[in-house]
Formats: sequence, C-alpha cells, structure tokens
Amino acid sequence: MTGTVLRGLHAAVLTGTLVLASSAALAAEKPIKLGVLEDQSGDFAVATIGKVHAIQLAAEEINKAGGIMGRPLELVVYDTQSDNTRYQEFMRRVLQRDKADAVFAGFSSASREAYRPIVDQLNGFAFYNNQYEGGVCDGHMIVTGAVPEQQFSTLIPWMMEKYGKKVYTLAADYNFGQISAEWVRNIVKQHGGEMAGEEFIPLGVSQFSQSIQNIQKAKPDFIVTLLVGTAQASYYEQAASANVNLPMASSVNVGQGYEHKRFKPPSLKDMYVTTNYIEEIDSPQSKAFLAKFKAKFPNEPYVNQEAENSYLAVYLYKQMVERAKSTNRDDIRKVIAQGDVCMDAPEGKVCIDPKSQHMSHTIYLAHVNADHSIDFPKVWPDIKPYWLGEAGCDLTKKDPMAQYTPSNPPPK
Repeated sequence: MTGTVLRGLHAAVLTGTLVLASSAALAAEKPIKLGVLEDQSGDFAVATIGKVHAIQLAAEEINKAGGIMGRPLELVVYDTQSDNTRYQEFMRRVLQRDKADAVFAGFSSASREAYRPIVDQLNGFAFYNNQYEGGVCDGHMIVTGAVPEQQFSTLIPWMMEKYGKKVYTLAADYNFGQISAEWVRNIVKQHGGEMAGEEFIPLGVSQFSQSIQNIQKAKPDFIVTLLVGTAQASYYEQAASANVNLPMASSVNVGQGYEHKRFKPPSLKDMYVTTNYIEEIDSPQSKAFLAKFKAKFPNEPYVNQEAENSYLAVYLYKQMVERAKSTNRDDIRKVIAQGDVCMDAPEGKVCIDPKSQHMSHTIYLAHVNADHSIDFPKVWPDIKPYWLGEAGCDLTKKDPMAQYTPSNPPPK
C-alpha cells in the first residue's frame, strides 16, 4: 500500500484528493491529519507550489522517523487556485468533512483574511506560513512568516543610510500592500525621510508606463516595491527598459517569486530584499535542506522563504503535539505559552513568541547584482516579532481574533 500511495502522491496533489503519506509501519495507527490549502494554480502558483512540496517533504521525513507519538501524518491537499472563494470553500471542507487536526493555508493576505473567520467560527487551528503585513492577533493562528518589524525596520533605515531619504512606494492595492505601505511611511518619517510618492496597483495590472513616468518625475533616492503576483511582476522589465535605474527595496520580491531567476538581467539590478530564507544562503543548514528538497523534487525551480516557513512549521507542529501529548489546540497553546517552542531551522534558530504566536527569524539582506547573482551585505540574527506584543496583543491572556495596524493597534 505504501508504494501505491507514494507513487500516486504527485497526481493526487494536483487533483486535490486525499493524500496518504504514512509508512507501512504506521498504517495501523490513527493518522494525524494536516490540511494543506495552497495555490497550485492561478496568479500566485509560482511562489506557492514549493510550500506544498516542503510540507510533503517534512511529512515524509517525520513518517519515516516514526510519525508523531507513533501516529502517521496524513496530508489532505486542495488547490485553492489563487481564489479567495476557494479558500473559504475548502477551509470549511477540510475542517468539517475531513476533520483536519491543523491546516496549513494561504499565500496572499486577502486569502488569509477570507478563511480566518471560518477557522475561528469552526474552532480550527491554522498555520499561515507567509511573510505578511503583520498584525494578526488570533489564538487560532500560528504565523511562521516574517513581519514588518523584521523586514521593514531593518531594510528601510539601511536603504536610507546607503542611498538617501527620498522614498517612493509602489504597492499592490489590497490589505498587504496598504498596511505594508503604512509601515514604510512611518519608518521613513521616524528616520527623517520623506515620501516622494506612493501608488497602489490593483492585482492583475501588468502595464506600468504611467507609474514609471510618475517615478521619473518624482526623482526618489530608491523605490520600495510591494508588488504581488505574476502580472505585477511585469513592472521590473518595463522599468529596466525605461532606464529607471533606481535602487529598489522589497519584502516580497526574490524571496517569493525568484524574479532574479525568471527575468533577464539586469532588470533587478540593485534590488534589496529582507528575507528569512532563500536558496542562495550559504550555510551548512541551508545546503542540507536544499539538497533534501532538490533530491525529492528535482524539477523545483527555486526554494523560497515560504517553502522553508512551511517545512519548519510541520516540525514545530510535531514538537508542540509531542510536548502537549495532544492535538487539541488549547493543549498546544499551553505549550506555546511556556515561551520555549524553538527549533534549528534551515535559516537558523527560530522560536514562537507566546504573546502573538508569531515567529522569530534570522533576517538576511539579499542584494541582486547586475548579473542577477545574490550577495548578502547584512544579516540580522534572531529578530523577534515584537510589535504585536508591545502594542497590546497577549494571547496568553486574551484572544481578540483580530488584525491590527500601526494606526489601529490593539487596545491595552
């Protein structure tokens, strides 16, 4: 049976059917079910398929090592097709029909906010393994991706010191872009800079001639690009053709959509990205992770930060269940509240903050050269996800199940 299951794994993932990842030795034990709702097609698929593969890799490794408390992991995978309605449909299905113990779900912040009320309503437990604009204070959620105090509070001051204090932001027009731009605006102001301009681009827009003209007229020292998805990534080659020639800073490009691999050099020349993982990180831990990943998925085009976040999330879940001796969310949260849920991940040591249930990270400043090779001019180890906790979110005491922003912080 094991051989049949593993041979059918790839096809089963694509068609969204139940996937068994258990070994024969564990077959008699009741499996622990992990729902996986990710975009394997549509606008975000380029950045997201690696997340599914990372979860498969971790589950296979865990099952080969005996499972969790002797129980195999079973993955229930659905292709959400970069469609928020699909997220809502499949989240209900995976919690109500499939009875998933935990769910790993979502690329865009819009998709997360589409399914999060359903997780709360159905008393589920979800891992969001993407970097994002921050602010979710919800006991039903664990966030393993990086947040603004880890990415922007490092990136923006560094860029202002190197290139100047006049900043132009080009952002996707939904909650991720709007809230991230607010973070950038605040940090620029705190460090004595000025906004030369700010534009919000609807998802699906792929023509940037007017934005390029606006940027050339404003003459900023650098551009913050918070563009998301395949269509918006068209900006870089259009800007290169128009000889914009300005340094760029981002929390999403390269680390998600590996534009430096997909686009013709030098369209991303002098792009600076703060990321907690990309495959160019030259450490023994990163190389070992990459070797395992490429051995199982030799056609994987790139292993991005979201893949690493997803991989470590499965191992963190294993640790928490084993310490709690339970898959019950409330039992697991008691373990998190102890403040010592940590692991040695491919990026370095990471820990879950008990107040916000977000993750500490090593933040790498990745710089794209003219030939699109990567160097790392700066590394910030062990950056805590401090903003929510300092602002008033404390999930060890209260669960508001809400998202906050710098202009709308949690009540103290």
